[in-house]
Formats: sequence, C-alpha cells, structure tokens
Amino acid sequence: MFRRPILLVAAVLVGVLLLAMLVIGAFPPGVTPQPVERVLPNDRFQTR
Repeated sequence: MFRRPILLVAAVLVGVLLLAMLVIGAFPPGVTPQPVERVLPNDRFQTR
C-alpha cells in the first residue's frame, strides 16, 4: 500500500492546494480602497 510514499505526499499536497484555492475563491479577502495619486507633468513652470 505504501510502496511510494512520495506519491502519497504529492497527492495530499495537491489536494490541500486545490482545497485552499477553492476556499479563497469562495471567500475572497476584502479589498481596502485607496486613493489614486497621479503625477502631473510640470511643463507649466518650465522656463522657455
């Protein structure tokens, strides 16, 4: 039954990863809104 324990460990890890992705997809974390700050070009105050 346990001839290749590495395959069992890999299968368990893949299962845990899929379960974690399912849980995160079903209950996504909340996003905190942040203001967008844009940098305006400073061409008005350039010397000609």
